[in-house]
Amino acid sequence: MEEKKLTFGEKLVGLSFNPSENEKVDRAKKLFAEAADLLKEHIVEVREQKGLSHMGADVFSHAIGEILNAQMCTVKVLTFADDE
Repeated sequence: MEEKKLTFGEKLVGLSFNPSENEKVDRAKKLFAEAADLLKEHIVEVREQKGLSHMGADVFSHAIGEILNAQMCTVKVLTFADDE
């Protein structure tokens, strides 16, 4: 059986980690992974076409961090009721 190679975004959000098997967590992680992949694809295009400025690299890194933070907080909200 061949395993699917995860995208940048899927790795970032830990798509395969969902011990609660919560469908909403899966959906949220897929959405955040898609956003991260969109940014990664764009930054690669920019880098190839005209080069990436230091500011562009910094903003990209910050945006990726914010996606990760939002994903983790979203998962917490979606699973919070499970802890009560």
